[in-house]
Amino acid sequence: MNKRIVLVGAGSAQFGLGMLGDIFSSSKLRESELVLLDINKETLNKVKEEALVFLKKQKLDYSIRATTDRKEAFKGADFIIISIEVGDRFSLWEEDWKVPQQYGIKQVYGENGGPGGLFHALRIIPPILAICGDAMEICPEAQIFCYSNPMTAITTTVHRAYPGIKFTGMCHEIASLERYIPDMLGKKYEDLDLIAGGLNHFSCLLEARDRKTGKDLYPEIMEKAFGFFSREPGYSDMLDHYKKSGELINTEGSTSRSELGIKDSAYDWADRKLFRFIMENYGLLPITGDSHFGEYISWAWEVSDNRGIMDFFDFYKAMLGIGNKHEITLDVNERFVPIAEGMIDDSGYLEAAVNIPNNGLIADLPDWIAVEVPGYVGKNGIEGRRLENVPKGYAALLRNYCGAYDLLAEAVLTGKKEYAIQSLLANPVVNRATPLKEMVNRMIDRQSPWLDYLK
Repeated sequence: MNKRIVLVGAGSAQFGLGMLGDIFSSSKLRESELVLLDINKETLNKVKEEALVFLKKQKLDYSIRATTDRKEAFKGADFIIISIEVGDRFSLWEEDWKVPQQYGIKQVYGENGGPGGLFHALRIIPPILAICGDAMEICPEAQIFCYSNPMTAITTTVHRAYPGIKFTGMCHEIASLERYIPDMLGKKYEDLDLIAGGLNHFSCLLEARDRKTGKDLYPEIMEKAFGFFSREPGYSDMLDHYKKSGELINTEGSTSRSELGIKDSAYDWADRKLFRFIMENYGLLPITGDSHFGEYISWAWEVSDNRGIMDFFDFYKAMLGIGNKHEITLDVNERFVPIAEGMIDDSGYLEAAVNIPNNGLIADLPDWIAVEVPGYVGKNGIEGRRLENVPKGYAALLRNYCGAYDLLAEAVLTGKKEYAIQSLLANPVVNRATPLKEMVNRMIDRQSPWLDYLK
């Protein structure tokens, strides 16, 4: 079907080539026009040339063009896919993570939650708002999918700025359930009905049933999970493996023991000491490891696998390093293609995780916060599935973070530095008050020009 699909940030080989491979795998999107958009003309043209060579070799019927003109790219767009970062992503992330620690704040990581997540959001949301503003002016009916983080902060702020925008945050962490649960239960994934929800990177499995019999499988999962995850290798294992063999295993989260050639992890509960604590005290299985889940909880630093988190950062840098070759392959790795096909077919299928405004989907959370829930996909877009069984204790953890997101959105939309400081004061991870103004001013100076709008 002839659609116009715009890839924003396509000059990144990892995103551009990876997403092109996904789209090229779809028979329903054949004859579509793919518009590659980026501010870096040189890298953009490299991705375009590789795509043209691939299409010719595979004899696939797509048209490709590349541009740095966003308004031109958006004319007639049906789908817009966003994956961007600003500046030197790793040096900035390292500042997000480590500068707050110098001010005595015990955050376990700095990408999505805590002070680090705040500064990351303050940098990246303004350019995403500019993208969305052009889309609302030029192609207001386009479905927009965003793969950038911090996902909850971005999605919450975008919907506050542009009510009615068709904007969905997408994250592949939900795939951890497909990697682990079938192996744990000895069942096929397609025979399982798994429902997870919460906030992005702060989500838990809430229901698990046998699709054929309706049997509740959660008790069996919790019974087997402790033995299963205690032996799973983590990022420290993968980094050790990489240093010894030079082989870089590309995965988001732990991989199988067999892939690393070890019978058991050298690290007890690798990446999952906080994960275990949540299982023991809340009776829930998180869908992310300590580096993500721990960003939202004040006491996470005390129980997290802190070595694993540091090794995760080093491994991630190696995985996305300059020398790591990216290429187009006819595999579907992200969820855009199934969703686009579901919209074209008006299928009504249930997508496992989408980030959209709450509007009552999780009763104990405010309507304006972006939540991560399953969503029904049809011709009119995505409709979230209401979650009826969110335990009170878990809902309290989620609710603790909502005020920080509210003030963060206001800081971006108004440019008022005071809201950024108040967002930190409302943040459950922040355990200091007096140094916050100095810390914010220091980060504005260090991360100029991206934070210069805060006054």
